Amino acid sequence: MGTQTAAGGLDAVVVGSGPNGLAAALVLASAGLSVQVHEAAGTTGGGTRTEELTLPGFLHDVCSAVHPMALASPFFRAFDLAAHGVRLLQPEIPYAHPLDGGRAALAWRDLDRTAEGLGPDGAAWRSLLGPLVRRWSGVVDTAMSDLRRVPRDPLAALLLGIRTLEQGTPAAAARFRTGEAAALLAGVAAHAIAPPRRLAPAGAGLLLATLGHAVGWPVPAGGSRAITDAMVNRLRQLGGRVVTGDRIDDLAQLPPARTVLLDVSPAGLLRIAGDRLPAGYVRSLRSFRYGGAACKVDFALSGPVPWTDPDCARAGTLHLVGSATEARIAETAVVRGRHPQRPYVLAVQPGVVDPTRAPAGRQVLWTYAHVPNGSPRDVSDQIVAQVERFAPGFRDLILATHVVPAAQAGTHNPNYVGGDISGGAVTPWQLVMRPAARWDPYRTPLPGVYLCSASTPPGPAVHGMSGLHAAGRALRQHFGIRTAPLDLVRGGR
Repeated sequence: MGTQTAAGGLDAVVVGSGPNGLAAALVLASAGLSVQVHEAAGTTGGGTRTEELTLPGFLHDVCSAVHPMALASPFFRAFDLAAHGVRLLQPEIPYAHPLDGGRAALAWRDLDRTAEGLGPDGAAWRSLLGPLVRRWSGVVDTAMSDLRRVPRDPLAALLLGIRTLEQGTPAAAARFRTGEAAALLAGVAAHAIAPPRRLAPAGAGLLLATLGHAVGWPVPAGGSRAITDAMVNRLRQLGGRVVTGDRIDDLAQLPPARTVLLDVSPAGLLRIAGDRLPAGYVRSLRSFRYGGAACKVDFALSGPVPWTDPDCARAGTLHLVGSATEARIAETAVVRGRHPQRPYVLAVQPGVVDPTRAPAGRQVLWTYAHVPNGSPRDVSDQIVAQVERFAPGFRDLILATHVVPAAQAGTHNPNYVGGDISGGAVTPWQLVMRPAARWDPYRTPLPGVYLCSASTPPGPAVHGMSGLHAAGRALRQHFGIRTAPLDLVRGGR
């Protein structure tokens, strides 16, 4: 097995080149260790890739498209993407929520401007998010921790906790008087692919809304692959090696190494090492719940989307579902295994700040709709209908589409089990105790083998923190290196 040191063996092998796998590799390489990354696909990045999926010259992000955590996560703040040549472009409006009748609720970078646009609910929006925005780094530190230590900013953690309890329970109904503000918050909470008024999605929505005002929701110039390329280039500068097109089905395929870090789902861990794992741990992995899924549809367009509300043309991200009530209905249907007639659609138009994504005068539109896990259904018609609902004439702009039903999502990223792009159902228990109820969620029962995927805390998003936490444990437990992982990353710049 690849965990036994042999003459000429490596210090560490990482399986999977998504952001968490690469973050782990960078931490280890920054400590002076020899590191090799194995990636099953022909290109690196996992869900952080960009390809010409529709027509030549149209660059589409394969999965992740918008990256507030590229500016906010402790790992990326230490790594400093800008220092590695990545330009993060800021839409004037991080996200918008169109409503029927030509209205739209707009989340501007500026908290006060957002509040002004929400009319009677402006003060309520400001009081909900203002304290979180002022202590945003503490909020992020709490959310991006391993969820097993005392927060560095207890007040920020308390503020986030109290607001999550409010927004994740029926008490949320007392906060807003207008449909605009309620919809704006429901739209960000539904990113969790769960009904907004539950604790985990409410917390996720508050975090995302806070980041919209604190750091923005940027898109990388040239596509999400710019983030991956920067990480891979730095790893190679540090002496690390990346092997692509190498699917690992058994630990025995790996070269000898002192430690192995796996950026894989619990299902992937069972596939690679199931026969070596203790029965109790295997039962925990098999009982791990995967959540709702996404049917991804990319569009090549002949021009910009003709939003009824012209301000929507200035937004990078749009939540297309209608009212907060409609969002709850749609997400409840998904978690119950049904396809909503009007699904929640997340749309991104990177061309509002990045003209390199399409030929001159043309545009790309990145979308997905929430569907039940494992759904084989192509819901592109429902997605088009939701866009057309708020942008009449959209259908006439479509030059080409590329569809990936949820059931096929695993073909380009095996970690998306059944199309679950969150690494597991987003529930309070599974955010803390993922993938199993253990004090150290990263260390597997196999000596020297660690899990570092989004199926470990802090969970989904492009933040690199699962990789950083797992690599930090490997450094302490197997190499006796106690330097803080973030200090290693900073020192490696």
